[in-house]
Amino acid sequence: MIKRSEKLVITFFTTASAMAMEKFCKEEKAKGRIIPVPGNISADCGLAWCADNEDEDDLLDLMVRHHISPQGIYHCLV
Repeated sequence: MIKRSEKLVITFFTTASAMAMEKFCKEEKAKGRIIPVPGNISADCGLAWCADNEDEDDLLDLMVRHHISPQGIYHCLV
């Protein structure tokens, strides 16, 4: 059985934004990964960025610097 834990989940309006997030996170060695949007969250794009809650400030700063707009920011079990 997979153990679920509370994570930061960032959703996007477009797949292009999700892919940009992945690209810049890899370039800057930011933590996290692309996941399908969890079923309990609604989003325009089917992809989300998942990371530990403590990485939220760093990821939000990265998105501001690279002009990536999130659709939603959640803390939920993944």
